[in-house]
Amino acid sequence: MRRTKRTQAVTTIRETDPGAFSHPALFYRDETSLLAGTVPFVRDGLAAGESVAVAVPEANLGVIERALGSAASQVLLVDMSEAGRNPGRIIPGVLRAFADGHDGPVRIIGEPVWPGRTDEEYAACVQHEALINAAFAGTSTTILCPYDAARLAATTLADAEATHPVVIGSDGARTSERFDPDAMLSRHNEPLEAPPDAVSMGFEVGDLAKARQVAADFAAEAGLATDRVQDLTLAVGELTGNSVQHGGGGGLLRVWADRTHVVCEVEDAGCFTDPLAGRRPVPLHQVGGRGLLLVNHVVDLVRTHRTADGHVFRVYLRLPEAAAHS
Repeated sequence: MRRTKRTQAVTTIRETDPGAFSHPALFYRDETSLLAGTVPFVRDGLAAGESVAVAVPEANLGVIERALGSAASQVLLVDMSEAGRNPGRIIPGVLRAFADGHDGPVRIIGEPVWPGRTDEEYAACVQHEALINAAFAGTSTTILCPYDAARLAATTLADAEATHPVVIGSDGARTSERFDPDAMLSRHNEPLEAPPDAVSMGFEVGDLAKARQVAADFAAEAGLATDRVQDLTLAVGELTGNSVQHGGGGGLLRVWADRTHVVCEVEDAGCFTDPLAGRRPVPLHQVGGRGLLLVNHVVDLVRTHRTADGHVFRVYLRLPEAAAHS
């Protein structure tokens, strides 16, 4: 009976405005309620001829796949704990990649927040959830976002209500009175404090090669693997080049290491006005505009902070030992 009620709730959301974007949150408390809210959603989509993807952490992915049985072969299954480790990668690399690759209505289950997310990752997750509403406005896409209501903090669930216009719980679907994605973007535009012992250098157009080398040398000495040092060098090159071109002609580079990551940030006086920059796929014919998209692709986390005087881009790359235990 509970499964039927949840199925009707999700379907009703879609049928009230055919073709419109829908972004409900599903609050589940155990495996039974997770399956009651997700499996009928998938089956209904397949029955309607819609393309369906399920992008959730590995444990939940296995649970849903087994419950779908043979129907799982018709669904794209994605381990979100890998594909979505960097929340800035989810819209372009998971959601839009799937939706843009299919004609007609699309259904996606996407779980970007799970117990164990770090505070740094969580802030980026909330911004991601808020930005989904702008990224898919006007499309025939439904993105259902499960939240583990038994293990996530009450504040996390409150944030989910602020980033999703509809919330589905044990009593079915309801309109979220807290829905305000713009406010969530602003609230998580948090100041980013660098440690006092960070290696730093100011740079202008003639210093870009040196900036890349400073970051690479520090990362290698900190123990970052060679291929990941190359990724960091690429990210620093894109960010510092962007500062020269759009951020007042230069900026300040800082790099340091904590227990789990090599961290690098670039601060400049640019006016960063598009929160979807780096999350919006770029048409093949477009010249430029891929720098931030590339940065999101090669690093493990991107944080940003915008002020009246400029902005800060901070990137994280996991050290080998931390990556092995993640």
